[in-house]
Amino acid sequence: MVKTIEWTPAGVVMIDQTRLPAEETYVTCKNYREVADAIRGMVIRGAPAIGVAAAMGVAIGVQQADAEKLDAEMEEICAVLGATRPTAVNLFWAIERMKKRYSELRASGTDVEAIRAELVAEAERVLAEDIAINQSIGRHGAALLPADAQVMTHCNAGALATGGYGTALGVIRAAVESGSSVAVFANETRPFLQGARLTVWELQQDSIPVTLLTDNMAGQLLHSGKVGAVVVGADRIAGNGDVANKIGTYSVAVLAKENGVPFYVAAPISTLDLSLASGEEIPIEERDPAEVTQLQGVPVAPPDTKAIHPAFDVTPNRYVTAIITEHGVARAPYTEALRELASTKT
Repeated sequence: MVKTIEWTPAGVVMIDQTRLPAEETYVTCKNYREVADAIRGMVIRGAPAIGVAAAMGVAIGVQQADAEKLDAEMEEICAVLGATRPTAVNLFWAIERMKKRYSELRASGTDVEAIRAELVAEAERVLAEDIAINQSIGRHGAALLPADAQVMTHCNAGALATGGYGTALGVIRAAVESGSSVAVFANETRPFLQGARLTVWELQQDSIPVTLLTDNMAGQLLHSGKVGAVVVGADRIAGNGDVANKIGTYSVAVLAKENGVPFYVAAPISTLDLSLASGEEIPIEERDPAEVTQLQGVPVAPPDTKAIHPAFDVTPNRYVTAIITEHGVARAPYTEALRELASTKT
């Protein structure tokens, strides 16, 4: 399985997802600003993976900070990383976790070198915990899939989008590991093509059967009766169960319900934002319209074409069959179910 991100003495090493599937190359971020650039530029993407990268960005920033100005530099590090992408809540969850650990160490009188070492250890814990969480999500989700199912997914919610194993693809991996013959229909996910470039590549690495389709084929395929379930990831889930995920997810959810196909969301507890009453409050990232008018740098529209690029949409909870977390499966009414799962001790 691909290694998405790791801490090394040379810096934070991550696979460059902008170059897949043509090239499997790795980027070494040698300071926190390079980590921020990698998040912003989608060298690393996917909500849990962004969280891991942010934790490691804080850690490397503190390694290089002036000991005499550590508190001020810590604030700057967190501010720069926090400004990279607005929708994925895992980014802010990871930064807050690192800030909390830093404050605890400062309050206890820990010396600067020990603080530096402990923040590296904390970032590595975030990574290790993420992989374990994904494996738990996989186990809970695999039980929901029909035997020998054909499963549709949108975007990439696999090892590449996490510390490893994956959320939506983790459910599929766990089903395969349990003996089920799962096959996948992967939506291409315009305009960044995470499905075509990343999900197909990742599943091929694991020899899991996968068929690519363009986004506008999803309705016909769901109507055909060939799809047993839809499983997607999430970048933020509001307290009422509304789900922000890659643009196009909302359309797939509506089409799935229209055709009686279960629509599952797989995400860690850290993706829940119970402070938001509904998805209406989730900020939606607007990316460069050139990503719509061009396809990997090649123009596909006339010059000066106006375009918009909301990178995410929000699926109302009424279209969500269940939300799969490491603590278990939530079903409607989501407000109560999600709060209960979020408070579960492991």
